[in-house]
Amino acid sequence: MTEKRSLDHLSRRRALTGVAGVGIALPVLAACGGEDEPTATDPAGGPTSGGEASGGSSEGAGGAGGGLAATTDIEVGGGAIYPDEKVVLTQPSEGEFKAFSIECTHQGCAVSEVSEDGIVCPCHNSIFSISDGSPRSGPATAPLEERTISVEGGQITLA
Repeated sequence: MTEKRSLDHLSRRRALTGVAGVGIALPVLAACGGEDEPTATDPAGGPTSGGEASGGSSEGAGGAGGGLAATTDIEVGGGAIYPDEKVVLTQPSEGEFKAFSIECTHQGCAVSEVSEDGIVCPCHNSIFSISDGSPRSGPATAPLEERTISVEGGQITLA
């Protein structure tokens, strides 16, 4: 009978240790990313940009102009992030505009800036090309999803 009690006690101890381990591990794993990562916007609610990119106009993001952004809002070699539309616009070369999903292909975090290096994900430092969305560095191995846009009359709109 004494032998059975020590086995029951050991089983309970293991169970409690396992529950405690899960209680510690879950918050740590949750911190590794997800869709509820904060996304920066400017105080006016416009796009986030970084590096060589310039901020968007007050008419961006579907404003009175009907477009996402004016072509003059996106500098050559730079870009701007529109969190509400979940899109990043870039201008890899003069007059060439590209659009990509802001969702990083590594763990789904929202990209946070466009720098001279490319489109940057803050969670694990993946960097994507502004030309084709392909990963240039970091843990991401798949390109950002390309979005269809149209450029007409100096306005960029999502198609």
